[in-house]
Amino acid sequence: MFAVGNTRELILDMLMEILEKGSYSHLVIRDVLDKYNYSAPRDKAFVKRVTEGTLEQLIRIDYILNLFSKVPVSKMKPLIRNLLRMSVYQLLFMESIPARAVINEAVKLCGKRGLKGLSGFVNGVLRNIEREKEKIPYPDREKDQVKYLSIRYSMPEWLVYKWLAFYGNKKTCHILEGLLKEHPVSVRLKESLGVQEKAGWLLSLKKAGVCAKEHPYLPYAYELFGTEGVRNLPGFSEGYFAVQDVSSMLVAEAAGIDREKEMLALDVCAAPGGKSMHIAEKLKGRGKVIARDLSEYKVSLIRDNIKRMGYTNIETRVMDARQSEGELKEKADLVLADLPCSGFGSMGKKRDIKYRACQEALTELECLQRRILDVVWQYVKPDGVLLYSTCTINPDENEHMVEWFLEKHPFFQLESLSPFLPEVLKEEGKGGMLQLFPGVHKTDGFFLARLRRCRKA
Repeated sequence: MFAVGNTRELILDMLMEILEKGSYSHLVIRDVLDKYNYSAPRDKAFVKRVTEGTLEQLIRIDYILNLFSKVPVSKMKPLIRNLLRMSVYQLLFMESIPARAVINEAVKLCGKRGLKGLSGFVNGVLRNIEREKEKIPYPDREKDQVKYLSIRYSMPEWLVYKWLAFYGNKKTCHILEGLLKEHPVSVRLKESLGVQEKAGWLLSLKKAGVCAKEHPYLPYAYELFGTEGVRNLPGFSEGYFAVQDVSSMLVAEAAGIDREKEMLALDVCAAPGGKSMHIAEKLKGRGKVIARDLSEYKVSLIRDNIKRMGYTNIETRVMDARQSEGELKEKADLVLADLPCSGFGSMGKKRDIKYRACQEALTELECLQRRILDVVWQYVKPDGVLLYSTCTINPDENEHMVEWFLEKHPFFQLESLSPFLPEVLKEEGKGGMLQLFPGVHKTDGFFLARLRRCRKA
């Protein structure tokens, strides 16, 4: 367990791992919270809040630091840079913590980590920011809207510019605001659970201090508030639920599973297995799901989840989706192509995505998506269904990719999603594509398209 006195040191180490070594934030945070699961809930909540918040507000924080420091953020020693960042987050966004405590703890931590000679610098910068925090001069929105929105919402300028061009000012602001809102853990409760089991699970969560709210879109979807980790929650080891965003759950709904038919479903990029397991559950033990992914590690994640959840009608394989698998050609009633993407729709939960992205990487992803689609469409039976999905809000990977696909491959025009969607989304799914936006819909950002292969003459 970690004590109150060293929570900030743990946060600093996590930020160093993420921002200086390039580790993925959601994995670092998950592993640390799992390791210290039995620490006081208040301490775990503080560690999670400050780490995630610092990452979320990083562009804004660095902008402020550059206003008050003679040494640019980019030139600071990495440890000092991240110590200041986490301290500025507390000063600006956590009013319940006295500024004196934030500054004193930062100075002590500076000395503890062997940089006592810079403690005066840390003290001076933080005191100046605290003194002037209500007078910080932000960019003028009228003169430079892109820069203003970039600093205000901590989003890279090139992405703000891109979204303004695609979606206009109003929707872009909704997206930016939505990404900064609280994002509870979303789980898919097994539909096969009995009424008493479900009631017992909800009661156990309540006793554990976790608030569970039923999601308005799907009756088996719940949002969990007040948890800093899920692996030790009631029902996890028993396989009662899978961690999955509601947007991702809509894929299995959109599949239109025929429970009377021995269907074969193929998930070509399946890890960690949420959609494959959901399809398997809707098949109610009939038919089969083949869940594939690129590496043994990714497939092991699928296998672990299958074992925990207790599904028996899923087969796992290590397979590169870019390589054709002849034995599966025209065999699948349903192919799920949830392809590698920029992940912009999930930035509210994976906060470092926006700092890793660049236009060159987007272009490479679009090429990869085309290469995979050029292969996997062949697995769909004539008159079978291909579901294409991504967790992004980039039209070049979504609507434009579907348009390209239909021009090149023997599929009908898009098939309406409306019959399969919750009432609130039916109108948006009429055209066969559904784009969900953070801040607009009650989900992560996500894209889904339903395409039916032509019958053979």
